[in-house]
Amino acid sequence: MEYIYAAMLLHTAGQEVNEESVKKVLEAAGSEADDARVKALIAALEDVDIEEAMEKTAVAAAAPAAAAAAEETEEEAEEEEDEEEAEEEAAAGLGALFG
Repeated sequence: MEYIYAAMLLHTAGQEVNEESVKKVLEAAGSEADDARVKALIAALEDVDIEEAMEKTAVAAAAPAAAAAAEETEEEAEEEEDEEEAEEEAAAGLGALFG
């Protein structure tokens, strides 16, 4: 994964994504660069629009987060309704006692 992050970092910084620059980023981060993996990454990224791939990933990552937030809101609303119902039942029970 660090190889992909190195490529993304270089792209975001406006630098050319090539074998030498990826190796330098990995070594600067304290990781050992495997030549075969670096070559494979560069070959795989040859026909990829990195900017588009990063945007798609950001949108794909945001969708589950938004769904989870909506689900939490629904759960909170249900809990509030349950609490209100319990309070109404308790009040009705007291009313019956002192009716």
